[in-house]
Amino acid sequence: MKVSSLFVFHGLAFAWYVFLVAFINTIGTGPGDKKPDNIVAYGGPWKFLTVLNLVLQAVYFGVSLLIDALVLMKQLRIAKSMFPFRDLIFGSLAFPISMLVFTIFWTLYLYDRELVYPKSLDTLLPLWVNHAMHTVILPLSLTDLLITPHRYPPKRKGIGVLAIGGAAYLCWLLWIYSVTGRWVYPIFEKLSVPGIAAFFVWNTFIALFCYNTGEFLCRMIWGDSVVILDIYKKKSK
Repeated sequence: MKVSSLFVFHGLAFAWYVFLVAFINTIGTGPGDKKPDNIVAYGGPWKFLTVLNLVLQAVYFGVSLLIDALVLMKQLRIAKSMFPFRDLIFGSLAFPISMLVFTIFWTLYLYDRELVYPKSLDTLLPLWVNHAMHTVILPLSLTDLLITPHRYPPKRKGIGVLAIGGAAYLCWLLWIYSVTGRWVYPIFEKLSVPGIAAFFVWNTFIALFCYNTGEFLCRMIWGDSVVILDIYKKKSK
């Protein structure tokens, strides 16, 4: 795919995620809007990993869009300096978290939606928003992996960044619980303390699986020693 086509794809994806974040941030703020009683109000939408992932995707596609623009303007030296940062965001956070959200949400939803997405939310969130947050995220990440040349970060570095992100979100969940006395996700209300710990451990293994899946696919598509700048130069011709 030519760089101009990548620019269009990344621009559309960036605009889509910015729109989603802005739209979700306005839900429940109208004069007559009332949030369901079984949803913790503290933290607003920013307590949900789903919404934080949308922000993350907007950041990633924004960086990718900037790199495409630099390549089109022949600012290759600046673009080259940004490749490692872009690939670190994609490999350690954007791809694995999208896959993680998709996998965990739909697994729990199909088992018992009340554990993760109570029916009361249907009056607040349109169906298309649910799929935008939990379904479309993975196809977009896979498409980007397929058409955008990537070089995954060293595994220790990539998993380290993912671990820091996971730990930060866990601290955020625990802080909300300490303030409100309620869990953000209904599933935790039905689990004992050991059960909650086991759930987090289970999620850790899934996150590692998602990271390794993205790394494997990247290697299959782009090889081990991809020279990203050379690929961009070829696409520019």
